[in-house]
Amino acid sequence: MTTHIQGAAPQAVAAAAPPGRRRRRSKDRHEALTGWAFLAPFVLLFVLVFVIPIVVSVIESFYKRVPSGGGLFGGGEPVRTFIGMENYAEVASSSTFWLGIARVVGYAAIQIPIMIGVALALALLLDSFLVRRPGFFRLSYFLPYAIPGVVAAMVWLYLYSPGMSPLLPYLPDGFSFMSPGVILASMANMTTWTYTGYNMLIFLAALQSIPGDLYEAARIDGASGWQITTKIKIPLVRGAALLAVLLSIIGTIQLFNEPAIMYTANPWMGENYTPMMMAYNNRNLISGMGFSSAVSVMMALIAGLLAVVYALLQRKAD
Repeated sequence: MTTHIQGAAPQAVAAAAPPGRRRRRSKDRHEALTGWAFLAPFVLLFVLVFVIPIVVSVIESFYKRVPSGGGLFGGGEPVRTFIGMENYAEVASSSTFWLGIARVVGYAAIQIPIMIGVALALALLLDSFLVRRPGFFRLSYFLPYAIPGVVAAMVWLYLYSPGMSPLLPYLPDGFSFMSPGVILASMANMTTWTYTGYNMLIFLAALQSIPGDLYEAARIDGASGWQITTKIKIPLVRGAALLAVLLSIIGTIQLFNEPAIMYTANPWMGENYTPMMMAYNNRNLISGMGFSSAVSVMMALIAGLLAVVYALLQRKAD
């Protein structure tokens, strides 16, 4: 006869468990702790360099430093004061801000399709049998992304500058890469040169994850190489295209390196040519970072809205 003891201590129950189960639980616990230990450095750095700056920026967007008395600067130290949505109202009513948004949106509408199309074409080429040493070409295409953005912009500024450019002698007289009607295209060329290889790797990873059985079945059915590319490869990389376009939209709204470097040789552009330049150049030690923080938050909201709209349109098209 078996006697059940009610209210037995958990230690007794654990001790009564089979040895194999206890070892399995101990192993699972050890693996979980090991995983969290490897993840901890990333989580810590992510919180320090990403989450905390965002939270601080959002908080600062509701504050402004105002004089605390009479006199030139209020007769005392500027005081950090909560002003609610005033900074956002100032940004929303700024024609300079919306003109900058219009510039980067128009820039994105032209630059992103060209860059994504070239990146997809390069990925399809490297995934085909036409290239014997894909590793060399893959590294060559990706190399521009490894060059710091400011350095790349300075190199292109040299290539665009009259009197120094090795390209202008071969172009029609009077043509300028930095004229008001051409400068956005010049900056789009700089961005395309930098990020095409990066997006190519996204497409290439998606292509290489496609099961080879699909290609073999298509060839058995008599499909040509062009049909395999257009009917199998391109449709199956739509997810990668969505990711690449979303990243490009967010990056374009934050356009800074190229216009900031071009501004050094073209003062007519102004310090607020793009929203990111506006946020950077309107920092004020007296009135605080509230206005610049509000510009940054507005940029993030607009980038998120554009990304959601594109994702919904893409889903509808699919």
